[in-house]
Amino acid sequence: MAQKTFETSMKRLEEIVHDLEKGDLPLDESLKVFEEGMNLIKFCSKKLEEVEQKVTMLVKESDGKYAHQPFDMERNEED
Repeated sequence: MAQKTFETSMKRLEEIVHDLEKGDLPLDESLKVFEEGMNLIKFCSKKLEEVEQKVTMLVKESDGKYAHQPFDMERNEED
């Protein structure tokens, strides 16, 4: 079995949404697919949190040097 990645999980989520929106699946199958989707959402959310923690920004300090600072989503949304 191939290793689960964010990209393959998102692709599968899109397929699940499409299948559920069509409404052709029997109730039991719909529930099974919905549960799979919820697990994929948890996986993708965890991956996004991990990446967000790793993201850093280069910030030019007053002395002209650059320093690494953690990415602050809230601060950058206000800019």
